[in-house]
Amino acid sequence: QSQLVESGGGLVQPGGSLRLSCAASRFTLNYYAIGWFRQAPGKEREGVSCISSSGGSTNYADSVKGRFTISRDNAKNTVYLQMNSLKPEDTAVYYCAADRNYYCSGYSPVLFGSWGQGTQVTVSS
Repeated sequence: QSQLVESGGGLVQPGGSLRLSCAASRFTLNYYAIGWFRQAPGKEREGVSCISSSGGSTNYADSVKGRFTISRDNAKNTVYLQMNSLKPEDTAVYYCAADRNYYCSGYSPVLFGSWGQGTQVTVSS
């Protein structure tokens, strides 16, 4: 059973916005960097964004820079991904995962110990 739960996905028109949430059911996210990944049909899973445990450090894939914003509310044990100006190529299943460290150490899946089940994001007119 996944320890992380994503929500907020759905169908949106190009140019629209969605906010994804990642909540933990069995442990405290506060100590870990959290990454967002996505996987489109027929493609490999790719890292989208990451935020350090304190929220003081973030990074983004070039494909989403300037459109997506990652944030966290440690009091609510939740990490968010605000997605604006969505494009059809953003269509994918989005996953969150907890890094084994408190800082963002890259997007290799082996660096992440806990994963959610994913939430579908579809951008289409």
